[in-house]
Amino acid sequence: MTQETRVLTTRHEWLIRAAIITATGVCVILILGPSTRETVGGAAVTLMLLLVFLKVPIGIALTAPGVLGLYGLYGPAAATSLLGRLPYDTVASWELSVIPMFIFMGVLLWRAGVTQRVYSAARGLIGWMPGGLAVVTNGAGAGLAAVSGTTVGTVHALARIGVPEMLRAGYDRRLAVGSTIVAGLPGQVIPPSIFLVIYAGLAQVPVGQQLIAGVVPGLLMAAFFALTVIAICTARPQLAGVRTGSSRDRFRARELRTAATLWPLPTLIVLVLGGMYTGAVTVTEAGAVGALGATLLALWYQRKDQPWQKVATATTDTLKSVGTIFFLFIGAMALARVLSVSGIGPGFARWVGDMGFTRIEFLLIILVTFVIMGMFMDPLSIMLLTVPLLIPVVAELGISPLWFGVFVVILAEVAIITPPVGVLAFIVHDLVKDPDVSLGQRITLGDVFRGIALFLPAIAVLCVVLIAAPGLATFLPSHM
Repeated sequence: MTQETRVLTTRHEWLIRAAIITATGVCVILILGPSTRETVGGAAVTLMLLLVFLKVPIGIALTAPGVLGLYGLYGPAAATSLLGRLPYDTVASWELSVIPMFIFMGVLLWRAGVTQRVYSAARGLIGWMPGGLAVVTNGAGAGLAAVSGTTVGTVHALARIGVPEMLRAGYDRRLAVGSTIVAGLPGQVIPPSIFLVIYAGLAQVPVGQQLIAGVVPGLLMAAFFALTVIAICTARPQLAGVRTGSSRDRFRARELRTAATLWPLPTLIVLVLGGMYTGAVTVTEAGAVGALGATLLALWYQRKDQPWQKVATATTDTLKSVGTIFFLFIGAMALARVLSVSGIGPGFARWVGDMGFTRIEFLLIILVTFVIMGMFMDPLSIMLLTVPLLIPVVAELGISPLWFGVFVVILAEVAIITPPVGVLAFIVHDLVKDPDVSLGQRITLGDVFRGIALFLPAIAVLCVVLIAAPGLATFLPSHM
Protein backbone atom coordinates (compact mmCIF):
# COMPACT_ATOMS: atom_id res chain seq x y z
CA MET A 1 0.00 0.00 0.00
CA THR A 2 1.48 3.37 -1.06
CA GLN A 3 1.71 6.43 1.20
CA GLU A 4 -1.03 8.16 -0.81
CA THR A 5 -3.36 5.14 -0.48
CA ARG A 6 -2.79 5.00 3.27
CA VAL A 7 -3.63 8.70 3.59
CA LEU A 8 -6.86 8.25 1.59
CA THR A 9 -7.83 5.23 3.68
CA THR A 10 -7.23 7.16 6.91
CA ARG A 11 -9.32 10.08 5.62
CA HIS A 12 -12.10 7.71 4.63
CA GLU A 13 -12.12 6.14 8.10
CA TRP A 14 -12.20 9.52 9.79
CA LEU A 15 -15.09 10.66 7.58
CA ILE A 16 -17.09 7.57 8.53
CA ARG A 17 -16.29 8.05 12.20
CA ALA A 18 -17.26 11.73 12.03
CA ALA A 19 -20.57 10.81 10.35
CA ILE A 20 -21.33 8.23 13.07
CA ILE A 21 -20.49 10.71 15.84
CA THR A 22 -22.73 13.32 14.22
CA ALA A 23 -25.59 10.84 13.92
CA THR A 24 -25.04 9.90 17.58
CA GLY A 25 -25.46 13.54 18.58
CA VAL A 26 -28.65 13.80 16.51
CA CYS A 27 -30.08 10.72 18.27
CA VAL A 28 -29.32 12.20 21.70
CA ILE A 29 -31.05 15.45 20.70
CA LEU A 30 -34.12 13.53 19.46
CA ILE A 31 -34.28 11.52 22.70
CA LEU A 32 -33.93 14.49 25.04
CA GLY A 33 -35.83 17.03 22.95
CA PRO A 34 -39.57 17.39 22.53
CA SER A 35 -40.30 14.26 20.48
CA THR A 36 -43.05 11.69 20.19
CA ARG A 37 -42.77 8.38 22.06
CA GLU A 38 -42.14 6.49 18.84
CA THR A 39 -39.36 8.91 17.86
CA VAL A 40 -37.68 8.47 21.24
CA GLY A 41 -37.85 4.67 20.94
CA GLY A 42 -36.48 4.65 17.39
CA ALA A 43 -33.71 7.09 18.31
CA ALA A 44 -32.76 4.90 21.31
CA VAL A 45 -32.37 1.82 19.10
CA THR A 46 -30.39 3.80 16.51
CA LEU A 47 -28.17 5.24 19.24
CA MET A 48 -27.41 1.74 20.50
CA LEU A 49 -26.32 0.62 17.02
CA LEU A 50 -24.16 3.71 16.55
CA LEU A 51 -22.44 3.14 19.89
CA VAL A 52 -21.72 -0.45 18.87
CA PHE A 53 -20.15 0.77 15.61
CA LEU A 54 -18.05 3.22 17.66
CA LYS A 55 -16.77 0.18 19.61
CA VAL A 56 -18.26 1.36 22.89
CA PRO A 57 -18.51 -1.63 25.29
CA ILE A 58 -21.78 -3.39 24.55
CA GLY A 59 -23.01 -3.12 28.14
CA ILE A 60 -22.75 0.66 28.00
CA ALA A 61 -24.12 0.73 24.44
CA LEU A 62 -27.27 -1.00 25.70
CA THR A 63 -27.66 0.82 29.03
CA ALA A 64 -27.05 4.42 27.92
CA PRO A 65 -29.91 4.57 25.36
CA GLY A 66 -32.25 2.94 27.89
CA VAL A 67 -31.48 5.49 30.60
CA LEU A 68 -31.59 8.43 28.16
CA GLY A 69 -34.85 7.16 26.68
CA LEU A 70 -36.63 7.05 30.04
CA TYR A 71 -35.17 10.45 30.89
CA GLY A 72 -36.57 11.87 27.66
CA LEU A 73 -39.99 10.26 28.15
CA TYR A 74 -40.56 10.73 31.89
CA GLY A 75 -37.84 13.01 33.21
CA PRO A 76 -34.93 12.56 35.66
CA ALA A 77 -36.98 10.75 38.30
CA ALA A 78 -37.66 7.83 35.94
CA ALA A 79 -34.00 7.57 34.92
CA THR A 80 -32.87 7.68 38.56
CA SER A 81 -35.40 5.02 39.51
CA LEU A 82 -34.21 2.83 36.63
CA LEU A 83 -30.59 3.06 37.72
CA GLY A 84 -31.52 2.42 41.34
CA ARG A 85 -33.80 -0.58 40.89
CA LEU A 86 -33.12 -2.26 37.53
CA PRO A 87 -29.70 -3.83 38.30
CA TYR A 88 -31.02 -5.61 41.38
CA ASP A 89 -34.41 -6.48 39.88
CA THR A 90 -32.72 -7.94 36.78
CA VAL A 91 -30.03 -10.19 38.25
CA ALA A 92 -31.51 -11.01 41.69
CA SER A 93 -33.22 -14.06 40.21
CA TRP A 94 -32.93 -17.55 41.64
CA GLU A 95 -33.02 -19.11 38.19
CA LEU A 96 -30.22 -16.85 36.86
CA SER A 97 -27.95 -18.11 39.64
CA VAL A 98 -27.36 -21.12 37.40
CA ILE A 99 -25.17 -18.96 35.12
CA PRO A 100 -22.11 -18.80 37.42
CA MET A 101 -22.53 -22.53 38.18
CA PHE A 102 -22.43 -23.51 34.50
CA ILE A 103 -19.59 -21.12 33.68
CA PHE A 104 -17.51 -22.40 36.61
CA MET A 105 -18.15 -26.01 35.56
CA GLY A 106 -17.02 -25.38 31.98
CA VAL A 107 -13.95 -23.30 32.82
CA LEU A 108 -12.80 -25.73 35.49
CA LEU A 109 -13.10 -28.81 33.27
CA TRP A 110 -11.21 -27.00 30.51
CA ARG A 111 -8.40 -25.98 32.86
CA ALA A 112 -8.27 -29.52 34.24
CA GLY A 113 -7.30 -30.86 30.80
CA VAL A 114 -10.56 -32.69 30.13
CA THR A 115 -10.49 -31.42 26.54
CA GLN A 116 -7.42 -33.49 25.69
CA ARG A 117 -8.91 -36.56 27.35
CA VAL A 118 -12.24 -36.24 25.51
CA TYR A 119 -10.44 -35.85 22.18
CA SER A 120 -8.28 -38.91 22.77
CA ALA A 121 -11.27 -40.97 23.83
CA ALA A 122 -13.27 -39.94 20.76
CA ARG A 123 -10.34 -40.78 18.51
CA GLY A 124 -10.18 -44.28 19.90
CA LEU A 125 -13.91 -44.83 19.42
CA ILE A 126 -14.74 -43.23 16.03
CA GLY A 127 -11.41 -42.42 14.40
CA TRP A 128 -11.82 -45.30 11.93
CA MET A 129 -14.57 -43.52 9.93
CA PRO A 130 -13.97 -41.73 6.59
CA GLY A 131 -12.49 -38.39 7.60
CA GLY A 132 -12.13 -39.95 11.03
CA LEU A 133 -10.09 -37.20 12.69
CA ALA A 134 -12.51 -34.50 11.52
CA VAL A 135 -15.43 -36.59 12.79
CA VAL A 136 -13.54 -37.08 16.06
CA THR A 137 -13.09 -33.33 16.40
CA ASN A 138 -16.79 -32.83 15.83
CA GLY A 139 -17.72 -35.55 18.33
CA ALA A 140 -15.33 -34.16 20.92
CA GLY A 141 -16.88 -30.71 20.41
CA ALA A 142 -20.36 -32.08 21.08
CA GLY A 143 -19.11 -33.88 24.18
CA LEU A 144 -17.39 -30.78 25.52
CA ALA A 145 -20.49 -28.72 24.74
CA ALA A 146 -22.45 -30.87 27.15
CA VAL A 147 -20.16 -29.91 30.02
CA SER A 148 -18.82 -26.47 29.11
CA GLY A 149 -21.62 -24.46 27.50
CA THR A 150 -19.11 -22.24 25.69
CA THR A 151 -18.40 -22.20 21.97
CA VAL A 152 -15.25 -20.08 22.00
CA GLY A 153 -13.63 -22.11 24.79
CA THR A 154 -14.41 -25.41 23.05
CA VAL A 155 -13.06 -24.28 19.68
CA HIS A 156 -9.96 -22.72 21.23
CA ALA A 157 -9.13 -25.97 22.99
CA LEU A 158 -9.94 -28.24 20.03
CA ALA A 159 -7.97 -26.13 17.54
CA ARG A 160 -4.72 -26.68 19.43
CA ILE A 161 -5.32 -30.43 19.49
CA GLY A 162 -7.27 -31.25 16.34
CA VAL A 163 -5.75 -29.03 13.66
CA PRO A 164 -2.14 -30.29 14.02
CA GLU A 165 -3.37 -33.90 14.26
CA MET A 166 -5.32 -33.56 11.01
CA LEU A 167 -2.54 -31.71 9.19
CA ARG A 168 -0.04 -34.33 10.35
CA ALA A 169 -2.30 -37.01 8.86
CA GLY A 170 -2.39 -35.21 5.52
CA TYR A 171 -5.82 -33.56 5.77
CA ASP A 172 -6.60 -30.58 3.56
CA ARG A 173 -6.02 -27.43 5.63
CA ARG A 174 -9.50 -26.04 4.81
CA LEU A 175 -11.23 -29.19 6.02
CA ALA A 176 -9.06 -29.21 9.14
CA VAL A 177 -9.89 -25.66 10.24
CA GLY A 178 -13.51 -25.78 9.04
CA SER A 179 -14.36 -28.95 10.95
CA THR A 180 -12.69 -27.55 14.07
CA ILE A 181 -14.68 -24.30 13.97
CA VAL A 182 -18.10 -25.89 13.48
CA ALA A 183 -17.32 -28.50 16.15
CA GLY A 184 -17.87 -25.79 18.75
CA LEU A 185 -21.23 -24.53 17.47
CA PRO A 186 -23.35 -27.03 19.46
CA GLY A 187 -21.75 -25.54 22.58
CA GLN A 188 -24.53 -22.99 23.04
CA VAL A 189 -27.36 -25.34 22.00
CA ILE A 190 -26.63 -28.50 23.98
CA PRO A 191 -27.19 -27.71 27.67
CA PRO A 192 -25.74 -26.30 29.78
CA SER A 193 -25.94 -23.24 27.54
CA ILE A 194 -25.40 -19.71 28.81
CA PHE A 195 -27.16 -18.26 25.75
CA LEU A 196 -30.27 -20.36 26.39
CA VAL A 197 -30.33 -19.21 30.01
CA ILE A 198 -30.04 -15.57 28.94
CA TYR A 199 -32.79 -16.06 26.34
CA ALA A 200 -35.02 -17.63 29.01
CA GLY A 201 -34.53 -14.55 31.15
CA LEU A 202 -35.33 -12.19 28.29
CA ALA A 203 -38.36 -14.17 27.12
CA GLN A 204 -39.58 -14.98 30.64
CA VAL A 205 -39.80 -18.75 30.06
CA PRO A 206 -38.71 -21.53 32.48
CA VAL A 207 -34.94 -21.96 32.36
CA GLY A 208 -35.05 -25.74 32.85
CA GLN A 209 -37.46 -26.33 29.97
CA GLN A 210 -35.48 -23.97 27.74
CA LEU A 211 -32.26 -25.86 28.40
CA ILE A 212 -33.83 -29.25 27.74
CA ALA A 213 -35.30 -27.89 24.47
CA GLY A 214 -31.75 -27.60 23.13
CA VAL A 215 -30.82 -31.27 23.61
CA VAL A 216 -32.20 -32.79 20.39
CA PRO A 217 -31.40 -29.82 18.06
CA GLY A 218 -27.87 -29.63 19.47
CA LEU A 219 -27.21 -33.32 18.92
CA LEU A 220 -28.80 -33.05 15.48
CA MET A 221 -26.45 -30.18 14.61
CA ALA A 222 -23.42 -32.27 15.61
CA ALA A 223 -24.75 -35.23 13.59
CA PHE A 224 -25.26 -33.07 10.48
CA PHE A 225 -21.67 -31.80 10.70
CA ALA A 226 -20.34 -35.35 11.11
CA LEU A 227 -22.37 -36.57 8.12
CA THR A 228 -21.04 -33.64 6.08
CA VAL A 229 -17.46 -34.67 6.86
CA ILE A 230 -18.16 -38.31 6.00
CA ALA A 231 -19.84 -37.33 2.71
CA ILE A 232 -16.98 -35.01 1.71
CA CYS A 233 -14.27 -37.52 2.56
CA THR A 234 -16.14 -40.37 0.84
CA ALA A 235 -16.52 -38.32 -2.34
CA ARG A 236 -12.98 -36.91 -2.21
CA PRO A 237 -10.78 -39.19 -0.08
CA GLN A 238 -7.69 -37.12 -0.86
CA LEU A 239 -9.02 -34.34 1.39
CA ALA A 240 -8.67 -36.71 4.34
CA GLY A 241 -5.01 -37.40 3.62
CA VAL A 242 -3.23 -40.29 1.97
CA ARG A 243 -2.12 -41.77 5.28
CA THR A 244 -5.48 -41.97 7.01
CA GLY A 245 -6.50 -45.10 5.14
CA SER A 246 -3.78 -47.15 6.80
CA SER A 247 -4.43 -45.94 10.33
CA ARG A 248 -8.14 -45.48 10.59
CA ASP A 249 -9.11 -49.13 10.14
CA ARG A 250 -8.14 -50.17 13.64
CA PHE A 251 -9.07 -49.05 17.08
CA ARG A 252 -6.35 -47.51 19.22
CA ALA A 253 -6.00 -49.45 22.45
CA ARG A 254 -4.31 -46.63 24.35
CA GLU A 255 -7.04 -44.14 23.46
CA LEU A 256 -9.74 -46.67 24.30
CA ARG A 257 -8.18 -46.99 27.75
CA THR A 258 -8.39 -43.20 28.02
CA ALA A 259 -12.08 -43.44 27.17
CA ALA A 260 -12.57 -45.94 29.97
CA THR A 261 -11.14 -43.46 32.49
CA LEU A 262 -13.66 -40.78 31.47
CA TRP A 263 -16.72 -42.54 32.88
CA PRO A 264 -17.23 -39.83 35.54
CA LEU A 265 -17.80 -37.25 32.79
CA PRO A 266 -20.89 -38.84 31.18
CA THR A 267 -22.09 -39.62 34.70
CA LEU A 268 -21.91 -35.90 35.50
CA ILE A 269 -23.81 -35.04 32.29
CA VAL A 270 -26.55 -37.55 33.13
CA LEU A 271 -26.85 -36.19 36.67
CA VAL A 272 -27.17 -32.57 35.49
CA LEU A 273 -29.52 -33.10 32.53
CA GLY A 274 -31.39 -36.03 34.04
CA GLY A 275 -31.96 -34.16 37.26
CA MET A 276 -33.48 -31.21 35.41
CA TYR A 277 -35.58 -33.38 33.12
CA THR A 278 -37.07 -35.56 35.85
CA GLY A 279 -37.61 -32.66 38.22
CA ALA A 280 -35.50 -34.33 40.90
CA VAL A 281 -33.58 -31.04 41.24
CA THR A 282 -34.20 -27.46 40.21
CA VAL A 283 -32.12 -25.83 37.48
CA THR A 284 -29.98 -24.04 40.04
CA GLU A 285 -29.49 -27.23 42.03
CA ALA A 286 -28.49 -29.03 38.82
CA GLY A 287 -25.92 -26.29 38.18
CA ALA A 288 -24.60 -26.71 41.72
CA VAL A 289 -24.31 -30.48 41.18
CA GLY A 290 -22.41 -29.85 37.96
CA ALA A 291 -20.06 -27.34 39.61
CA LEU A 292 -19.38 -29.71 42.52
CA GLY A 293 -18.80 -32.64 40.16
CA ALA A 294 -16.45 -30.56 37.99
CA THR A 295 -14.48 -29.56 41.10
CA LEU A 296 -14.08 -33.18 42.17
CA LEU A 297 -13.05 -34.25 38.66
CA ALA A 298 -10.54 -31.42 38.37
CA LEU A 299 -9.01 -32.25 41.75
CA TRP A 300 -8.69 -35.90 40.70
CA TYR A 301 -7.39 -35.38 37.15
CA GLN A 302 -4.92 -32.69 38.27
CA ARG A 303 -4.02 -34.26 41.64
CA LYS A 304 -0.31 -34.21 40.73
CA ASP A 305 -0.27 -30.72 39.19
CA GLN A 306 -1.42 -28.05 41.68
CA PRO A 307 -5.15 -28.86 41.56
CA TRP A 308 -6.25 -26.11 43.94
CA GLN A 309 -4.53 -23.51 41.79
CA LYS A 310 -6.69 -24.67 38.86
CA VAL A 311 -9.80 -24.22 41.01
CA ALA A 312 -8.71 -20.74 42.08
CA THR A 313 -7.99 -19.67 38.48
CA ALA A 314 -11.34 -21.03 37.30
CA THR A 315 -13.09 -19.12 40.10
CA THR A 316 -11.47 -15.84 39.01
CA ASP A 317 -12.35 -16.45 35.35
CA THR A 318 -15.93 -17.22 36.35
CA LEU A 319 -16.32 -13.99 38.32
CA LYS A 320 -15.07 -11.96 35.34
CA SER A 321 -17.45 -13.69 32.93
CA VAL A 322 -20.48 -13.45 35.23
CA GLY A 323 -19.91 -9.73 35.82
CA THR A 324 -19.75 -9.10 32.08
CA ILE A 325 -22.86 -11.17 31.31
CA PHE A 326 -24.96 -9.58 34.07
CA PHE A 327 -23.95 -6.09 32.93
CA LEU A 328 -25.07 -6.96 29.40
CA PHE A 329 -28.31 -8.39 30.75
CA ILE A 330 -29.05 -5.20 32.73
CA GLY A 331 -28.42 -3.10 29.61
CA ALA A 332 -30.71 -5.27 27.52
CA MET A 333 -33.53 -4.96 30.05
CA ALA A 334 -33.08 -1.16 30.18
CA LEU A 335 -33.38 -0.91 26.40
CA ALA A 336 -36.32 -3.35 26.39
CA ARG A 337 -38.15 -1.13 28.87
CA VAL A 338 -37.77 1.87 26.55
CA LEU A 339 -38.99 -0.19 23.59
CA SER A 340 -42.05 -1.17 25.60
CA VAL A 341 -43.08 2.23 26.98
CA SER A 342 -42.33 4.05 23.72
CA GLY A 343 -44.61 1.71 21.79
CA ILE A 344 -41.87 0.49 19.43
CA GLY A 345 -42.14 -3.14 20.58
CA PRO A 346 -45.96 -3.43 20.43
CA GLY A 347 -45.98 -1.35 17.27
CA PHE A 348 -43.58 -3.72 15.58
CA ALA A 349 -45.78 -6.66 16.56
CA ARG A 350 -48.84 -4.91 15.09
CA TRP A 351 -46.91 -4.11 11.90
CA VAL A 352 -45.94 -7.76 11.42
CA GLY A 353 -49.57 -8.76 12.02
CA ASP A 354 -50.83 -6.17 9.51
CA MET A 355 -48.34 -7.40 6.90
CA GLY A 356 -49.92 -10.85 7.14
CA PHE A 357 -46.67 -12.78 7.40
CA THR A 358 -47.08 -16.50 7.93
CA ARG A 359 -44.99 -18.35 10.47
CA ILE A 360 -42.55 -19.63 7.85
CA GLU A 361 -42.22 -16.24 6.12
CA PHE A 362 -41.49 -14.54 9.43
CA LEU A 363 -38.86 -17.12 10.40
CA LEU A 364 -37.14 -16.89 7.02
CA ILE A 365 -36.97 -13.11 7.41
CA ILE A 366 -35.47 -13.56 10.87
CA LEU A 367 -32.95 -16.04 9.47
CA VAL A 368 -31.73 -13.61 6.79
CA THR A 369 -31.72 -10.70 9.26
CA PHE A 370 -29.60 -12.59 11.80
CA VAL A 371 -27.07 -13.63 9.16
CA ILE A 372 -26.71 -10.01 8.02
CA MET A 373 -26.44 -8.71 11.59
CA GLY A 374 -23.90 -11.42 12.35
CA MET A 375 -21.56 -9.88 9.81
CA PHE A 376 -21.13 -6.87 12.10
CA MET A 377 -22.20 -7.88 15.64
CA ASP A 378 -21.40 -10.65 18.09
CA PRO A 379 -24.13 -13.21 18.88
CA LEU A 380 -24.91 -12.04 22.40
CA SER A 381 -25.40 -8.47 21.19
CA ILE A 382 -27.78 -9.68 18.48
CA MET A 383 -29.84 -11.63 20.99
CA LEU A 384 -30.01 -8.81 23.52
CA LEU A 385 -31.17 -6.38 20.84
CA THR A 386 -33.67 -8.54 18.99
CA VAL A 387 -35.29 -10.89 21.52
CA PRO A 388 -37.22 -8.21 23.47
CA LEU A 389 -38.52 -6.88 20.16
CA LEU A 390 -39.45 -10.25 18.68
CA ILE A 391 -41.11 -12.00 21.64
CA PRO A 392 -44.48 -10.19 21.19
CA VAL A 393 -44.48 -11.18 17.50
CA VAL A 394 -43.67 -14.79 18.38
CA ALA A 395 -46.71 -14.88 20.65
CA GLU A 396 -48.93 -13.37 17.96
CA LEU A 397 -47.88 -15.99 15.39
CA GLY A 398 -48.37 -18.90 17.79
CA ILE A 399 -44.69 -19.91 17.76
CA SER A 400 -43.48 -21.79 20.83
CA PRO A 401 -41.10 -19.48 22.75
CA LEU A 402 -39.05 -22.56 23.76
CA TRP A 403 -38.59 -23.55 20.12
CA PHE A 404 -37.87 -19.96 19.14
CA GLY A 405 -35.15 -19.77 21.79
CA VAL A 406 -33.31 -22.72 20.25
CA PHE A 407 -33.78 -21.26 16.75
CA VAL A 408 -32.45 -17.86 17.83
CA VAL A 409 -29.39 -19.35 19.54
CA ILE A 410 -28.55 -21.42 16.44
CA LEU A 411 -28.77 -18.32 14.27
CA ALA A 412 -26.67 -16.39 16.77
CA GLU A 413 -24.06 -19.15 16.64
CA VAL A 414 -23.95 -18.87 12.84
CA ALA A 415 -23.24 -15.16 13.35
CA ILE A 416 -19.84 -15.90 14.89
CA ILE A 417 -18.60 -17.75 11.79
CA THR A 418 -19.89 -15.46 9.02
CA PRO A 419 -17.60 -12.84 7.44
CA PRO A 420 -16.47 -10.13 7.80
CA VAL A 421 -16.54 -10.25 11.61
CA GLY A 422 -16.86 -14.00 12.30
CA VAL A 423 -15.24 -14.14 15.73
CA LEU A 424 -14.46 -17.86 15.65
CA ALA A 425 -12.85 -17.57 12.22
CA PHE A 426 -10.43 -14.93 13.49
CA ILE A 427 -9.72 -16.85 16.71
CA VAL A 428 -8.77 -19.97 14.77
CA HIS A 429 -6.85 -17.97 12.16
CA ASP A 430 -4.82 -16.41 14.97
CA LEU A 431 -4.16 -19.84 16.48
CA VAL A 432 -2.98 -21.42 13.22
CA LYS A 433 -0.30 -18.74 12.88
CA ASP A 434 1.51 -20.71 15.57
CA PRO A 435 3.89 -23.14 13.78
CA ASP A 436 3.16 -25.77 16.44
CA VAL A 437 -0.51 -25.71 15.39
CA SER A 438 -0.15 -25.27 11.62
CA LEU A 439 2.98 -27.51 11.39
CA GLY A 440 4.62 -24.80 9.30
CA GLN A 441 1.83 -24.65 6.71
CA ARG A 442 0.49 -21.25 5.66
CA ILE A 443 -3.23 -21.07 6.44
CA THR A 444 -4.81 -17.82 5.29
CA LEU A 445 -8.03 -16.21 6.50
CA GLY A 446 -9.49 -17.13 3.11
CA ASP A 447 -8.70 -20.79 3.82
CA VAL A 448 -10.54 -20.48 7.14
CA PHE A 449 -13.68 -19.03 5.57
CA ARG A 450 -13.61 -21.57 2.71
CA GLY A 451 -13.42 -24.31 5.34
CA ILE A 452 -16.48 -22.84 7.07
CA ALA A 453 -18.31 -22.69 3.73
CA LEU A 454 -18.11 -26.50 3.48
CA PHE A 455 -20.53 -26.74 6.43
CA LEU A 456 -22.96 -23.90 5.67
CA PRO A 457 -25.31 -26.24 3.70
CA ALA A 458 -25.61 -28.45 6.80
CA ILE A 459 -26.61 -25.42 8.89
CA ALA A 460 -29.19 -24.40 6.28
CA VAL A 461 -30.67 -27.92 6.25
CA LEU A 462 -30.81 -27.94 10.07
CA CYS A 463 -32.76 -24.65 10.09
CA VAL A 464 -35.21 -25.99 7.51
CA VAL A 465 -35.69 -29.21 9.49
CA LEU A 466 -36.37 -27.29 12.69
CA ILE A 467 -38.88 -25.00 10.97
CA ALA A 468 -40.65 -27.99 9.42
CA ALA A 469 -40.56 -30.07 12.63
CA PRO A 470 -40.71 -27.79 15.69
CA GLY A 471 -41.49 -30.83 17.85
CA LEU A 472 -37.79 -31.71 17.76
CA ALA A 473 -37.23 -28.92 20.29
CA THR A 474 -40.52 -29.00 22.21
CA PHE A 475 -41.01 -32.75 22.67
CA LEU A 476 -38.65 -33.24 25.63
CA PRO A 477 -39.72 -30.10 27.56
CA SER A 478 -43.37 -31.09 27.17
CA HIS A 479 -42.67 -34.35 29.05
CA MET A 480 -40.66 -32.84 31.90
